[in-house]
Amino acid sequence: MSLFTPIAIIVLVIFFLSAALRILNEYERGVIFRLGRVIKAKGPGLIILIPVVDKMVKVSLRLVAMDVDPQDVITRDNVSVKVNAVIYFRVIDSIKAIVEVENYAYAMSQLAQTTLRSVCGQAELDELLAEREKINTELQEILDTHTDPWGIKVATVELKHIDLPQEMQRAMARQAEAERERRAKVINAEGEFQAATKLAEASEIIEKHPTALQLRYLQTMNEMATESNSTTIFPIPIELFKPFLKLLDKPGEKS
Repeated sequence: MSLFTPIAIIVLVIFFLSAALRILNEYERGVIFRLGRVIKAKGPGLIILIPVVDKMVKVSLRLVAMDVDPQDVITRDNVSVKVNAVIYFRVIDSIKAIVEVENYAYAMSQLAQTTLRSVCGQAELDELLAEREKINTELQEILDTHTDPWGIKVATVELKHIDLPQEMQRAMARQAEAERERRAKVINAEGEFQAATKLAEASEIIEKHPTALQLRYLQTMNEMATESNSTTIFPIPIELFKPFLKLLDKPGEKS
């Protein structure tokens, strides 16, 4: 009997320590329930519980990256696409995260899927492709508002991929090609217009200064001579023949 008592005490002490002592990491908090009522959140470090009476639920305060499954979305302009996203959130109030919602991770996933379909369905395809930052901000604000009573802070929402049907991809490729052709034609027309404008200005200058035309003739001959051509064209200004034309117009006068 004397040997049984120390052994029983040691067993009871070991049982008490194993049931009463808990160690929480720096990123963990323990929500303590005493006889079913929330006492407070403890941690990190060594936590002492009352066996049988107290119950602890661990909550991680680290940032969680949750992948939202691809959702079938019909945009406002009746285009069917698949959209998926990633959500970054963290628990900021461990008591609310345990008491206010049964499974905050599952609830966040379901809320993110429905919100993603709703927001993307209100946008047109061009807006969905070109204004992702706006869509991300709207998703983040909606999710953060709905999850605030759960003690959860949504930090960022990012659209990952927008899967378009093959027909829509081909149509967008044709549209992009037509747009590039339009830009090329506009640039070519602008170049022709600028060249015509400069030629008109040059003709006005030459009209005021006829000698400039002679200089242009000489420059052209110089360029032709440097190319080792066998044939040389020598332009003769029509002004050289004007005196002879005047004589022909007055046959009665003596030369």
